[in-house]
Amino acid sequence: MPAEAPALELRGITKRFGPVVANDRVDFDLKRGEVHALLGENGAGKSTLMSILYGLYRPDEGEIRIDGELVGVDSPAKAIELGIGMVHQHFMLVQVMTVTENIVLGSEPRRGVLLDVREGSRRVRELSDRYGLEVDPDAVIEDVTVGMQQRAEILKALYRDARILVLDEPTAVLTAQETEELFQVLRALRDAGVAIVFISHKLGEVLEIADRVTVLRRGRRIDTVPAAAATEQSLARLMVGREVLLSVEKPEGRPAAPALEVEDLRVRDDRGLEAVRGVSLVVRAGEIVALAGVDGNGQQELVEAIAGLRHPESGRIRVDGQEVSGTGVRHTSDAGVAHIPEDRQLRGLVLDFTLAENLALRQYRTAPLSNHGWLSIGRMTSQARSLLAEFDVRGGDPGTLASSLSGGNQQKVCVAREIASNPRLLIAHQPTRGLDVGAIEFVHARLVAERDKGRGILLVSLESDEVRSLADRILVIYEGAIVGEFPPEASEEELGVAMTGGGPGQAAA
Repeated sequence: MPAEAPALELRGITKRFGPVVANDRVDFDLKRGEVHALLGENGAGKSTLMSILYGLYRPDEGEIRIDGELVGVDSPAKAIELGIGMVHQHFMLVQVMTVTENIVLGSEPRRGVLLDVREGSRRVRELSDRYGLEVDPDAVIEDVTVGMQQRAEILKALYRDARILVLDEPTAVLTAQETEELFQVLRALRDAGVAIVFISHKLGEVLEIADRVTVLRRGRRIDTVPAAAATEQSLARLMVGREVLLSVEKPEGRPAAPALEVEDLRVRDDRGLEAVRGVSLVVRAGEIVALAGVDGNGQQELVEAIAGLRHPESGRIRVDGQEVSGTGVRHTSDAGVAHIPEDRQLRGLVLDFTLAENLALRQYRTAPLSNHGWLSIGRMTSQARSLLAEFDVRGGDPGTLASSLSGGNQQKVCVAREIASNPRLLIAHQPTRGLDVGAIEFVHARLVAERDKGRGILLVSLESDEVRSLADRILVIYEGAIVGEFPPEASEEELGVAMTGGGPGQAAA
């Protein structure tokens, strides 16, 4: 092995999908015992580059070197053989199997012809203890937290002796506490000599955990900089190619009549347990009301009940004075409720539909897209082309399948469709999850603009900066109940205390 050879080198990587150049002669290197962040806007080519490294795509040009040796990576199996592990943004776990069974799947320890479950659990515990990856080896995946599922994915790679670990948007679905626990794990892995590629949109996290940062823009490498010499503003400028407004500018709101009224709402979750316990709230036209809380405190069930996706056990929901509780999605939608869902792939899009079809999902039954039950494909295409341009959706045209877009651009399609439906009430549930800094700036500005047009907006977010920047009023939910109301000037500490059940909130000004 040549002296001082990087753990990984990608040289001149080019990948085309038809006329689209996803990677354009990209160079990237990774050292042993380093966290190297890969930054870029949605559709900049980050996931494509890492998919080439992991053998999911073959490059049209360029080469890959591991420890200085030229290698061919034509499949994930080959990548694993070369010591490359990848933790995808959307986890690749079998929900009905245990943590241990998922980790050893395909590389099971055996005693003769039988699976040696005890040996598998022992090895999982050993790895877990070595790197501080706390898991319950015998727990079933569908019963554990998102953070533990992610730790299981990391252990799955380490179990196969991964020396190069690629993490694709690893904090997108984590709480702040889970993120800090992940960073402790990554530091332990780095100290043990593991080379880590960290793909993220969150600039603050990148500066906290990375040693170096490489920025891609429209498929090309723009620069590689030491994290210690960078700032959020400088990285944002490299990503977008212009100055980015990292704070939200909004005029004073002018709240009017109630757009949403919820009274003593009670909702059960999928297990039949009470997830929403007597919630009452009002969102007025012309204001943004943010619902803040630690994930899993009833936000999802509350949003689903308001959007018509879940039947409440009791209580009332009125939109613009019209009763909609328990009437279903179509009636709620017709009453003027739009819903940007938390999970764009499960609830936001039909992945096998085109972008034009997805953008028409709320309006396909009415003019101008429909006439006497007949869809106008031409008008659907024209509307889609306009919305794709307005919301800067990259990587496709009206005829492109939604499944082929990057996660961030899929999110933009959801946002575009819901805002374009001209709602009275817009529910924005994690609206900027997976978006880059430029797209976040755009979505925040649009939400404020929609507020100023007189829409009522219910924002549900796990990002405290987003909540405090956008909200006119902040409601804190804890264990299914509203426990406080705060003004947007409230400190992160005040909100944090309320979010963990530590005391009553103060009345908003």
